[in-house]
Amino acid sequence: MSQEYEAIIGMEVHAQLLTRSKMFCRCAVVEDVGDLPPNTYVCPVCTGMPGTLPVINQRAVEYTIMTGLALNCQIAEASVFARKNYFYPDLPKGYQISQYELPLASNGWLEIETEAGRRRIGIRRVHLEEDTGKLYHVGDHSLVDFNRAGVPLIEIVTEPDFRSADEAYAYLVKLRTILRYLEVSSGDMEKGAMRCEANISLRPVGSDQLGVKTEIKNLNSFRAVRLALAYEIQRQREILEAGGEVLQQTMGWDEQRGITVPQRSKEYAHDYRYFPEPDLPPLEVSRTWVEEIRARLPELPDARKERFIQEYGLPAYDAGVLVADRAVADYFEAAVQVGDGRVAPKTISNWITGELFRLLNEAGQEIAQAQVTPEALVTIIRLVQERTININTGKEVLAKVFATGRSPRAIVEEEGLAQISDAEALVGIVEQVIAENPGPVAQYRGGKKTVLGWFVGQVMKATRGKANPQLVKTLLQERLEQEEG
Repeated sequence: MSQEYEAIIGMEVHAQLLTRSKMFCRCAVVEDVGDLPPNTYVCPVCTGMPGTLPVINQRAVEYTIMTGLALNCQIAEASVFARKNYFYPDLPKGYQISQYELPLASNGWLEIETEAGRRRIGIRRVHLEEDTGKLYHVGDHSLVDFNRAGVPLIEIVTEPDFRSADEAYAYLVKLRTILRYLEVSSGDMEKGAMRCEANISLRPVGSDQLGVKTEIKNLNSFRAVRLALAYEIQRQREILEAGGEVLQQTMGWDEQRGITVPQRSKEYAHDYRYFPEPDLPPLEVSRTWVEEIRARLPELPDARKERFIQEYGLPAYDAGVLVADRAVADYFEAAVQVGDGRVAPKTISNWITGELFRLLNEAGQEIAQAQVTPEALVTIIRLVQERTININTGKEVLAKVFATGRSPRAIVEEEGLAQISDAEALVGIVEQVIAENPGPVAQYRGGKKTVLGWFVGQVMKATRGKANPQLVKTLLQERLEQEEG
């Protein structure tokens, strides 16, 4: 009988902080450094010139404490920056100012939803450090841009509590949502604002001993995380089943080939020769400041989801979709307020997660960019409820508002889209459709009542979608049954 193995996975996430200046100098932080001329947002401090001294960015410390509190961490009263020594061309000082033994936050947790139910993932530490520059490889040469060097980074390290690639994926999605709710990081993986690494090993099911781990570096998309972990789990399983040994090393993810590839032997903490940063004093954090920051925390996704379920009567799935993006949740609540009890929250949720999401996806836009205001969306829903327009016309009006920003009522009036709800205006069209289609009439009279839907479609087509579908159905039934009688 073959041995069964389970995966043991820990995650390390680096997130750039949305401060106005860098971690230890006054250079501006620009979100997308790739759009800037290289080496233009730099100074002697962030390029490591001799004789320069760093100064701690208070806002970066505050954002790190906010993140720690949101992740249920303990906030240290004293924290120390350290020098992490290693030599890469994108590290101008030859060392990185980071935190080691005394991080700002530690011993927290974050709950995720899994197929087996809710699981709690331990957060070992949240510490603050500076980013490196960015290397560009051109032929046999490498160029370095220091615009990113010194940008504040938080590193969030979990306990090895994940057991599958899907769990790691769920954690990253939720973590990014929290960072965006806090407005401390954009979490944009495509722009490098959020990068992650995974430590993974396998052990026999039932064992409490950890196996030899590998580290997968610089995964830059949620999809890459899921694929790389799944591949590495299978690779290690095949090695162990064949009687081989997994080597402790750092792996890279080859997106094109869909495989992990060795990069270098694994580095250990002692390789970095950590020691306290001599140019920075210990950082003291008062309890008063921590509580002030705690009081400013926004309502976080889990709490907001529960409130949406209780306050608005939404199903758990709908509430989860809405709170996954703070801007979407804000938009929904603004629309509910505009509806003022005249429009059910569930109806508003359906329009947002259905038609509005479809339009946003097609346009590649975020909801904050949409020209459809919450007031405009509620107006469209009200026009449908009042039977001024039918639901299909409502979707058409929404698309026009999305494209132009015009008033829904103006669109309906100027383009003559109002629903025809006058029976006298529809009788002639209904009778004409019946007269022109003796075959389907015979089918209906022969007992095939589902043909009625086809008749409704023909009348709607003849009225360019303006007819009241329910009234059309009633009129058709009356006429067809009269003929049958």
